[in-house]
Amino acid sequence: MQAWQVHENGEPGEVMRLTEVPPPTPAEGQVLLKVRAANVNFPDALLCRGQYQVRPPLPFTPGVEVCAETEDGRRVLATPALPHGGFAEYTVADAAALLPAPDALDDAEAAALHIGYQTGWFGLHRRARLEAGETLLVHAAAGGVGSAAVQLGKAAGARVIGVVGGPEKAAAARSLGCDVVVDRRSEDVITAVKDATGGHGADVIYDPVGGAAYRQSAKTVAFEGRIVVVGFASGDIPAPALNHALVKNYAILGLHWGLYNTKSPAVVRQCHEQLTELAAQGVVKPLVSERVSLDGAAAAVQRVADGVTTGRVAVVTDDSEKGEAA
Repeated sequence: MQAWQVHENGEPGEVMRLTEVPPPTPAEGQVLLKVRAANVNFPDALLCRGQYQVRPPLPFTPGVEVCAETEDGRRVLATPALPHGGFAEYTVADAAALLPAPDALDDAEAAALHIGYQTGWFGLHRRARLEAGETLLVHAAAGGVGSAAVQLGKAAGARVIGVVGGPEKAAAARSLGCDVVVDRRSEDVITAVKDATGGHGADVIYDPVGGAAYRQSAKTVAFEGRIVVVGFASGDIPAPALNHALVKNYAILGLHWGLYNTKSPAVVRQCHEQLTELAAQGVVKPLVSERVSLDGAAAAVQRVADGVTTGRVAVVTDDSEKGEAA
């Protein structure tokens, strides 16, 4: 079979190589899956760079979420068991963690519903306890993780402010349902958010960026607000001033979604059931901006690493889906 492999750490476009390898052999408790679509995530770039919290042995295949087909014909969502990631024709995953793919979504959309939307749901509901009528601020609102949070925030009845970089991403954020869009390249984020909230600030802030975005969050969070730290796509891990959190009376909440798979897997399934229902109602629909074939995976991961993509990029094996945009 064909699979992308990383033999040394570095930038995805330089170290990912498409090779012929035998299909992986499932370990005990695992199943072999035929990949239908693999969603590109920022962690795939971090894996290539050797900067992710999980460091699989070299060589490995990146690709951390897929829509795939079991040997008995079921269409499922899975997080592949590294080092056998999803940018391949076949992968393996833990049988107990498979989730049914929503009928309302095609393969690329279904693959994109998994990690990003689960992260958004857990961040907004389990960690921040977002309530209807509150104001939600989402950094990188047109990106893969941010776009999921925007849709889930709107579904929860929140007023959503999206922070983006550039007019193309601003248009995407508006199409996702943002009530207010702030272009950080042409506007002062802190001033714009304070103006949009009448000085109140944002009740919940969803931050997958870190760095300057976090510093903006600390200056725009409301009284009794909650900042949800999801990741550090900027590469800058901030050191928050806890005295500031004390004086302004806000909470800093960390979210590592993967822990729920081991600590509370039943809640992961409950979340998936809710996401499936929202997809069936048309309330959430992953923004898949690009579908590429398997041979375009390395370039796609590099574009995501460079921060130039909008929504999700999916690697698909179904010719009917290639080149389409949702």
